[in-house]
Parts: sequence; C-alpha cells; structure tokens
Amino acid sequence: MATDTQPDPAAAPVLPQCGIARFLTLLEGPWATLIVRELLQGPMRFTQLRAALPGISPHTLTRRLRQFETYGLVTRTSFPEIPPRVEYRLTDLGEGLRPVLDAMGEWAMSIPEPTRADGTVWYGVEGGRGNCY
Repeated sequence: MATDTQPDPAAAPVLPQCGIARFLTLLEGPWATLIVRELLQGPMRFTQLRAALPGISPHTLTRRLRQFETYGLVTRTSFPEIPPRVEYRLTDLGEGLRPVLDAMGEWAMSIPEPTRADGTVWYGVEGGRGNCY
C-alpha cells in the first residue's frame, strides 16, 4: 500500500487571508461539499464516489479530489493489486469539516419549508429531514 505524492502545490490558487473567503475557495460549488460529505462515511474508491454523486462528471470529481489532495484534505492511496485499486480518505484536517457540515445542515433544516397559499408544500415533498451521512 502506498500513499501517492500530492499534486504540485504551485498549480493551486493562492488562498485568501480571510477565513470565510478561504473556506469558500476550498469548498466552492456544490460538488466539493458533497464529496466531503461522502468521504465522512469513510474511505471510498473513485467509482463509489461517482455512484454516490449522480450527475458529477469524472473530470469534475478528479479535479476536486486533486485539489483536496493539494490542500491536505484528502489522501489518495494506491494498492498494488490487479486490477489496481485506489482509495480516497479524508485526512484529520478534512475530518475537521464534520462539525462545520453538521452545523450547516442543522441551520439549513431550521428554515421552514416553502408553502403555497393553501398550506401545501411548494415543491410537493415533505420530510426528508435527518442526518445526510
């Protein structure tokens, strides 16, 4: 088992000095946060991540995982097997996002469901509240 080398940090964008701007740079867009959400369940292979995130392109997933490796949020481990097996795992730094995502989820679920004048839920689906991972 070998942990691959990290991508070239020189290719990474410079992180802002403001903490919130830095967070948004690292986790911009919906896919970044959803990838972290999936990896909070434990190590996953590329195909498992793709299956858990319907609609994500292989290019986007690869780009995000490489970015996370560059900043030390994820490790990529190659196993010398046939066929080759690669696993992605959150580092301790990446695991530190758990309370952040928990707080985001708790806040978001406190927002009332949008309703029509007749009291029915605007988008037709009620419930679904709970832990996302």
